[in-house]
Amino acid sequence: MHLKKLGIFIFCIAAFFQTFAQQKGSKNASVKFTGKVIDFDTKEPLEYATVVLKPLNGTQITGGITDSKGLFNIDLKAGNYDVSIEYISFKTYQLKNVAIVKSKDLGVIELALDAQALDEVEIIAEKSTVEIRLDKKIYNVGKDMTVKGGSASDVLDNVPSVTVDVEGNISLRGNDNVQILINGKPSGMIGLSGADALQQLPADAIQKVEVITSPSARYDAEGTSGILNIVLRKGKAQGFNGSVTATTGIPDNYGGSANLNYRTKKFNFFTNTGYSYTEYPGDSYNYATYFDSDNEVIGYRNEEADYDRSRNRFNTNMGVEYYITDQSSITGTFFYRDSKGANYSVNTTNEFDPSEVLTQTSIRTNDEDEKGKNIEYSLNFTHNFKTDGHKLTVDVQHSSDTDNEAAAVSDFTTYPSLIDNNPEKNATNDASTDFLVQSDYVLPLGKNAQFEAGFKMVLNDLTSDYIVEDFNPDSGEFENNTDFSNTLEFSQDIYSYYTQYGTKFNNVSVLLGLRAETTDRTIFLVQTEEYNQKKWTELFPTVNVGIEFNDMESLTIGFNRRLRRPRSRFLNPFESRTSETFIRKGNINLDPTYTSAFDVGYLKRWNKFTLNSSVYYQHSTNNIEYVQTEETREINGEPTLIIVTMPINLSSQDRYGFEFTANYNPFKWWKLNTSFNFYRAITEGDYDDVNYDADNRSWFTRINSTVRLPGNIDWQTRAMYRGPSESAQTKREGMLNIDLAFSKDILNENATISFNVSDLLNSRLRKSNTTTETTYTDSSFRFRPRSFRLNFTYRFNQKKKRERQRQQGFDGGEEEMFKA
Repeated sequence: MHLKKLGIFIFCIAAFFQTFAQQKGSKNASVKFTGKVIDFDTKEPLEYATVVLKPLNGTQITGGITDSKGLFNIDLKAGNYDVSIEYISFKTYQLKNVAIVKSKDLGVIELALDAQALDEVEIIAEKSTVEIRLDKKIYNVGKDMTVKGGSASDVLDNVPSVTVDVEGNISLRGNDNVQILINGKPSGMIGLSGADALQQLPADAIQKVEVITSPSARYDAEGTSGILNIVLRKGKAQGFNGSVTATTGIPDNYGGSANLNYRTKKFNFFTNTGYSYTEYPGDSYNYATYFDSDNEVIGYRNEEADYDRSRNRFNTNMGVEYYITDQSSITGTFFYRDSKGANYSVNTTNEFDPSEVLTQTSIRTNDEDEKGKNIEYSLNFTHNFKTDGHKLTVDVQHSSDTDNEAAAVSDFTTYPSLIDNNPEKNATNDASTDFLVQSDYVLPLGKNAQFEAGFKMVLNDLTSDYIVEDFNPDSGEFENNTDFSNTLEFSQDIYSYYTQYGTKFNNVSVLLGLRAETTDRTIFLVQTEEYNQKKWTELFPTVNVGIEFNDMESLTIGFNRRLRRPRSRFLNPFESRTSETFIRKGNINLDPTYTSAFDVGYLKRWNKFTLNSSVYYQHSTNNIEYVQTEETREINGEPTLIIVTMPINLSSQDRYGFEFTANYNPFKWWKLNTSFNFYRAITEGDYDDVNYDADNRSWFTRINSTVRLPGNIDWQTRAMYRGPSESAQTKREGMLNIDLAFSKDILNENATISFNVSDLLNSRLRKSNTTTETTYTDSSFRFRPRSFRLNFTYRFNQKKKRERQRQQGFDGGEEEMFKA
């Protein structure tokens, strides 16, 4: 899709809906009722507060919901109304017989906590699973029974627009370059290897996940597909309250967690702490066919591997929020992760001649122990000035992360004769430190405009010491193999500055921003004394336009420029050692990928149905792709052809697609949400005189259904299908995954027991085939099989507060969207 055509397309959509909105408005003139709702104690805005207006003459009740700034803006017919503003656990604000004959601003409404209602605090578990907003999609974790006892990876695998492959790698709209934030900031909680760290962060510690596909200049430019912001739990209710959860499962999976909160007028203490032990049995195969220059078969090699993995992990996140004054607060948090793992794999290789006659069988075992620790300290200062929306925040964060892996490798031939080949040892010791300083300033300019500015500094240092030792039968000792051992020293400092201006006129909102980022990256390979330093400064403009036709219908148009910096593991040239013939390694010469992205979104709400759809286009240069090459090496005294997989910068990629997310509540006892994404990626590039042009069309869809069964048992079904995909060398088959869960409240609704089945059909595995000039490889990988979990949660000083009955004639729209 050419940019010119895309611009015409966006203009036509905007013009059509603008005309449509004006025509509708001319038939039904209305007045506006506005105001702001805040917490009496903290002066913080109250999001999702319900505003209900009951006309004194008539039955058509109307209203709305406050936004993230506590603001409401409701269109209604002129007349006299009874007004009530409600927020769970707060005293209701009421006004009787209010004359609203022209547009009226109610000003700032302060809601105070209701002491009698504190025993009926609405807990996360009663919120709807998916909230659809104009600028983002929000997935609330508590209501989803299928992730109880699981990890952050399980949570993300249920988020609209997001997919998680069998190895735990995250993709957004089919693009694996997504920026993951914790509480709005880059965090050491993600660890040195993001996929592994997310599999260690318990699902019970997560409150919600925000999907942001068109970020403003306030956010880092990292992540060409967008941002996933993981928000951890932090209680807000007065007094002492919390919940504890215990889990057991098959394969072995057991543990417990606690979410506790104690709040007074001046302090808020919170923590979520958990321990778990999990086993991950898995399997894989690689069946390779080798050809000569005349495309004749010269041999076959079949490798099959079985994996036995286990992991102990302990996580705690604790903090205290101190309200210095009515306008200022300071929050300190501490995060600690300690994990230990054992990975044992058996790789069996059978080699055949062109006639498929077995010529050799060998077995390679890898016995690996892992240890990891992560410590993070963060401090946040927030000051709200006297003018509404005038705000200053300062964040300081420091984290340290260590991951140590040590493996003993045995290799022996079993056919045609038994030969015990020399064993091997390898170890990887990684140590990383991160330091972050960030400040953001927001200044309102009149009633409908504001200015923002800020800066961020992120300093990262990493040392990765990789040692490979071969057994010397002459000395009877292990000796360093200098061909593979090396030490990587990596540092990356990022300095960012941004400014943006937002304004609103009539029903159109505009947000213009510009971000500048300077990156200073240094790589040093100690043993080979290879040194690589790059420094660059880039500008990243953002434009976001919103057109609000009415309370039920909106359109957004967004443009942003973003980049993908290669992570240290992409750059690290150390080779994997699980297999001697199928090798993975990094590329020290990788450059960033730059992407310009356009996004057009349309949001429409009906009585029981909410639809959020979008079309998007991305153009990337220096695109990073994995390619396979062949080398001949000597293994056990024999020259052997091996396959090496590594990332490279391909020339360019054009990606465009369409997606929608929908919520539908057909009955009180049945709730549905679904999402669908189709995308096409066209890649053009050459490497080592090989053409890697590819045209990949793929799609994925997900559906969640929750049904209330007799006996007040909730039954949840989650189904996800990812369509086939294709890159320059590899084709992947489609994959289906189905999860089931059942839950019931017990002990006077103070506790919940749930049972879930993950991967019901045992079909969650990656199947692919790869073609090069001299090989054809058929592959499969399963990270873990079907699993079962039983969970028990007990709440104290918390009671479920069932959803309010939807009042007949209420036409606010957002009430249906935000409440379960």
